[in-house]
Amino acid sequence: MSHRAIIFDLDGTLLDTLQDLALSVNTVLAEKGLGGHPVDAYRYFVGDGIDLLVKRAFPAEYTEKEDLENLIDTVKKEYSRRWADHTVPYPGVPDLLDFLEEREIPKAIFSNKPHEYAVLTVETLLPGWHFVDIKGIGAKTPRKPDPLGALLIAEKMRLQPQEIIYLGDTDTDMLTALKGGFYPVGALWGFRPAEELLAGGARFLAETPAAVRELFSYRCGKPSRRP
Repeated sequence: MSHRAIIFDLDGTLLDTLQDLALSVNTVLAEKGLGGHPVDAYRYFVGDGIDLLVKRAFPAEYTEKEDLENLIDTVKKEYSRRWADHTVPYPGVPDLLDFLEEREIPKAIFSNKPHEYAVLTVETLLPGWHFVDIKGIGAKTPRKPDPLGALLIAEKMRLQPQEIIYLGDTDTDMLTALKGGFYPVGALWGFRPAEELLAGGARFLAETPAAVRELFSYRCGKPSRRP
């Protein structure tokens, strides 16, 4: 079946958020008298929501003794002060979004950020493009790999999941796509390596945002390359 739309992950796929996330958590670690981590280490801490980010970044013996909810709230407050300091779209992402708009290919976002942060981030840093929907986790939308958020987006698009690409940079994203019946595409410019994406079920690996265009090339009258 031809691909007719795309749902994006946000962090590590459309936006490089790693430095602001790392600086936020490292700041709280320092305030607690704990050592921070290199920015690259956060590639494996992020991707599954802020609760798991905190659990991965802080020593287990510390989170067991402290009030975890207060600690998570402290990290959220720190991130709310600096979330846009260094975060930018990845190179090639604006061109991909332009390509999709020019061809009237529907696009949306399903992120493991809290819903209000996901919407604010997109409206602030990706203001020039229209998304059919932006979903983050919340009371009615569980965290990925539960595919409910993506399935609700598919309903809004009036398309079947198998007609929609789900593009993300982690095995969680690939599992989300598979559980929901979407076409899983791995973003190699993001936080995780090809091996993880393939193990998670990626059907296509995109080296750059420009490579994603191949999956829609039928719209341009050109043959598409399938994995």
